[in-house]
Amino acid sequence: MTMSVPEKNSGSEEKEEESEDESEILEESPCGRWQKRKEQVSQGNVPGIESASLAMDTEEGVEVVWNEVLFTDKKVFKSLEDKIKEMFENLMQVDHPNIVKFHKYWVDMKENRARVVFITEYMSSGSLKQFLKKTKKNHKTMNVKAWKRWCTQILSALNYLHSCDPPIIHGNLTCETIFIQHNGLIKIGSVWHRLFANVFPEAGVHGKARHQRTEKRNLHYLSPEYGSCQDDYAIDIFSFGICALEMAVLEIQANGDAIVSKEAITSAGQSLEDPLMREFTQSCVRHDARLRPTAHDLLFHRVLFEVHSLKLLAAHCLINNQYLLPENCVEEKTKSFDPNAIMAEISHGDRPGVQIKYSNVSPLELDKFLEDVKNGIYPLMNFASARPHPVARALSVTQEQVETVKTPTPEPQETETRKVIQMHCNLESNEEGTKTHLSLLLKMDDKLHRQLSCDILPTDSSKDLVSELVHYAFISEEDSEKMVVFLEEALSRHRRELSAATQ
Repeated sequence: MTMSVPEKNSGSEEKEEESEDESEILEESPCGRWQKRKEQVSQGNVPGIESASLAMDTEEGVEVVWNEVLFTDKKVFKSLEDKIKEMFENLMQVDHPNIVKFHKYWVDMKENRARVVFITEYMSSGSLKQFLKKTKKNHKTMNVKAWKRWCTQILSALNYLHSCDPPIIHGNLTCETIFIQHNGLIKIGSVWHRLFANVFPEAGVHGKARHQRTEKRNLHYLSPEYGSCQDDYAIDIFSFGICALEMAVLEIQANGDAIVSKEAITSAGQSLEDPLMREFTQSCVRHDARLRPTAHDLLFHRVLFEVHSLKLLAAHCLINNQYLLPENCVEEKTKSFDPNAIMAEISHGDRPGVQIKYSNVSPLELDKFLEDVKNGIYPLMNFASARPHPVARALSVTQEQVETVKTPTPEPQETETRKVIQMHCNLESNEEGTKTHLSLLLKMDDKLHRQLSCDILPTDSSKDLVSELVHYAFISEEDSEKMVVFLEEALSRHRRELSAATQ
């Protein structure tokens, strides 16, 4: 009697089959843009989230996170529907380079249940907690410059949230809800944690809706007053102080206990050699919330703040006005410079001056710096001594405004939120001159392009054309003014060239 043994797949074949299984499309959004996959992803402990799956944005070609909140009682959902929709509309207006982007949401109603699905940005490089663990495992220490950059970016995001109207309190800031990308860009996730905890009652949401903030390993991030009716933005400052301390020492030792003790936090703070870093973190974790500084104050703490250099100010100015400049203008300009020419000079009366030549500046380093500034790694802070200027995108909308965005379709009206950083156009008229073909190339801030073309009549104005672009969500409302100016100049130039050719 012989026995046959099935041939085993090789490890690579098994992984390939597993990968194909996880990439299987389970569901599509009503508009067809978002495609849900099997693979689950971690989004931190957020109350109300039934599941978080990897998904594909078919329009942009990037991976996103498909989040679901399931209501087992439709009556409970109906009683909260307006409040829930208002919250999601507000979340879609949060826009900051150091905050994980909230893209879209929709409501899915079935006979016996209701489901809210929302799409968020996917952070593929993992959490700050994972990065710190790997760093410690490799017997490395934290780079002070990196620590300062990370603190500045986190505080910039908190300052934005706290200065919204009404203020957004994060309420779940830990090293697991802060993400770091390969280029050093920091992003805060789970900004909806506290909003969800307030909007979604435990009774109305499926099993995982319980407040998961009681996880023992994260209790040390919670301020003494957490959960009381008096808590405010100071709870985020306390949590940030613990995060800043963990970033500096890589890990606060719990000595085998599940909970990090107050003594361990104090010991970690005292172990910091830099007195400014020590004072900075200790000011955040003061027991009395009234004595903690604001995020804005911390941005100007001596350990972080440096007077913005002319190089950084020029980079921000260049990026904010990039749509006015031709493509690769920086690269072309640097090529034309004489490397021995003097770029800047510092004169001293009592000693020789200092000369800086163009050869001292590497074009590659300049390109990298511009890319980092564009990505939000070096944010500009407000110099005002008071609280920062109010956020233009208010997070409170009136009921009348909420009604205007409601549509009969399952999803809200599409709008373009990306910014245009460069514009190019080409105009060609037919022989009769009765119409002109417009080709428009738009370069967006996420490095993706949008190419459009149409025939325009002599009676069409640049304002009419831009209104259509905004209406069909090809450009953001915020870009409409500069687009009108750009098209007006292009049309005027084209008309002059036609007139000169006919003479």
